[in-house]
Amino acid sequence: MTSIDVIDVLTADHREVQELANQISATASTDERRELTDQLIAELVRHSVAEEMYVYPAMRDHLPDGEKAVEHDTEEHKELETLMKQLEGADAATTAFEDTLRNLQEVLVDHVQDEETEQFPQLRTSIPAAKLIELKEKVETAKRLAPTRPHPAAPNAELFHKLVGPGVGLVDRLRDKLTGRNS
Repeated sequence: MTSIDVIDVLTADHREVQELANQISATASTDERRELTDQLIAELVRHSVAEEMYVYPAMRDHLPDGEKAVEHDTEEHKELETLMKQLEGADAATTAFEDTLRNLQEVLVDHVQDEETEQFPQLRTSIPAAKLIELKEKVETAKRLAPTRPHPAAPNAELFHKLVGPGVGLVDRLRDKLTGRNS
């Protein structure tokens, strides 16, 4: 039996955020839409930060066009952060909210497809299974400490996330607790 590795975890994250986005689209209740949106944002931010901390350095080191792939993915993360920030402040009952959600879903589909059809298979063939399992542990720890809100002005960089990210994550979780936001 094979152990779960980082690619399994990231793929499961993809399914979770895509399902949350679909639930938001299908829900008529603005309160429920807001709650699901906050959950989507928190999960997507955690996932992105963990990828930038641990998966992107592995992609740079192990994929033939790793630097180019990381640049492309980082640009998509920045686009997603901007859209999440817009969703965070939008009234869930408006067409602007729906338009922003639809844009986020489109970027997300493209991002997931790139990772799952090209990058993840390449990582699986070029990184030993034990290292992929070790990366899973690091990614899961990073997700627990990561921010829960989008910070589009912050650098999308491994060093920033490792040095400043846990403090930002702590502040975000405190804000979540004070405002009653489930994250």
